[in-house]
Amino acid sequence: MTPSPTLSRVLKGELCAGCGLCASVAGDAVTLELAEPGFIRPRQIATITADAECRIARACPGAEVAPWGDGANVHPAWGPLGTVATGHTTDDRLRHAASSGGMISALLDHALTSGTVDAVVQTRADTIDPVGNMTVISTSPAEVEASAGSRYAPSAPLGAVEDLLAGTTRYAFVGKPCDVSALRQLGTIDPRVAERFPVMLAFFCGGIPSRAGSHEVVRAMGYQPPEVTAFRYRGNGWPGEARATRADGSFAEMNYADSWGAHLSKHVQFRCKICPDAVGGVADIACADAWYGGESGYPQFDEAAGRSLVIARTPAGERLLASAVAANGVVIEPLDPREIVLMQPAQQRRKALLVARFAALSVTGQSWPRVHGLRVLQAARLASIGLSLRNFLGTARRVMQGRK
Repeated sequence: MTPSPTLSRVLKGELCAGCGLCASVAGDAVTLELAEPGFIRPRQIATITADAECRIARACPGAEVAPWGDGANVHPAWGPLGTVATGHTTDDRLRHAASSGGMISALLDHALTSGTVDAVVQTRADTIDPVGNMTVISTSPAEVEASAGSRYAPSAPLGAVEDLLAGTTRYAFVGKPCDVSALRQLGTIDPRVAERFPVMLAFFCGGIPSRAGSHEVVRAMGYQPPEVTAFRYRGNGWPGEARATRADGSFAEMNYADSWGAHLSKHVQFRCKICPDAVGGVADIACADAWYGGESGYPQFDEAAGRSLVIARTPAGERLLASAVAANGVVIEPLDPREIVLMQPAQQRRKALLVARFAALSVTGQSWPRVHGLRVLQAARLASIGLSLRNFLGTARRVMQGRK
């Protein structure tokens, strides 16, 4: 077996995002498995064809990240900006069940009912291992809404992308920014992507924790993972609480500040810590929590009626959002882009520190994804010299100690 140059580089550098695209593109030559401490990773089991290697090298978000383009209205932290607004679904039940304002679910519902797409590719709780995820194809609003809510666990929504491209169904795709990047990049060499996926949605991503992180949350609730028959990371309120349920119907809950802040965020994979586009810059529409924080510069997680930040980035995204508003599926209020940082300060900070972290990788002989056209140098100006230096030294120290 001849090792894949792309997979070898990505896995050695701990740059894999776990999207699953390589396994689908390579066919039987690559399989996906859950590797310690609980991340989805590819394993090559046969020689990959030259064509498949080319496709993987082009699309893998651990090798290359889709550029934002050269439009005039591109913010170095927030990406291409069309319509920028806050809003929520008009369905109060869905708004309560979803992680924030239910915007993504409502847009997907509208894409289906308006005939824009025939089906939706999305992520849902695994029916066998409830803290984990599975990819599903939804064809009705009820199925879409069954997947509402954040899932802070590894997912591989592109694990069957070749099968989807081979058919005639038009899909809306919703995934992590790295998943959408992979699909966009694949589209630069495969015209079927634009035909099969006329709608791509993403959410601002704080990083993907390992399965071990989820199990830590369960144990902190007082349960053991095998006891859990259902697990919700967020929802039923904003931000909502994590809930682990046992077979007898008993359950335990944990607030968002503890589940994410005290546990899950400490188990995020390395690729996420150097992500150049965690805001879904190449999606048609990107959504996020429109946290209240004001001039404090840090979001407040007090329970409230859900509110989403929504950014339409492409003509297709503008059309879908306008159509959903006209159909009274969602309501929106214009937002000054300068206010985004008050809602998502951690996202700007991460992007601003990327150059420092890349520099640390360079001096320690590590690699990182190609990031052309992502305003990385411009974003670096948003961080102080002192903060950048501390991140450079901290990243270098962790790499040398073998604890990325």
